Amino acid sequence: MARMTKAQREWRPNQIKKPRSIKMMFASTVLTMEAFVVFFGALTVFGLWGPEHPHRLWVLIGGAVFAVLFILCCAVLRKPWGVAAGWALQAWMVLTGFFLPAMFVLGALFVVLWWYAVRKGAQLDRENAERYQAELDWRAAHGG
Repeated sequence: MARMTKAQREWRPNQIKKPRSIKMMFASTVLTMEAFVVFFGALTVFGLWGPEHPHRLWVLIGGAVFAVLFILCCAVLRKPWGVAAGWALQAWMVLTGFFLPAMFVLGALFVVLWWYAVRKGAQLDRENAERYQAELDWRAAHGG
């Protein structure tokens, strides 16, 4: 039999599902999209520079490492410093425009997406927490 997760073991009938963080979901989505953009941007620079360029391979390796950092940042978003790490990655994303000028534009667009994901996600999380508490209060008052 498959091993059950903690949430599966602790589940009870009529249990209210705790709300998930929309901010984390939005922010993770933006970071994952950025990982793809950075990796393919590094591939583009690798191809544009041609075989005679001495640092061509380093750009490809750096782009792959940078893409992995975006994915790893998704895992630490719950930490107090996770969103700050995401902001630092946004700054580095814009700076990749020095290798590929189109990345200045893409980086700026992702900064706006990141800001929106963090801000709107936090707002939606607050609203969900209020709804969740109201449901708990109603169930307590009405014997649910």
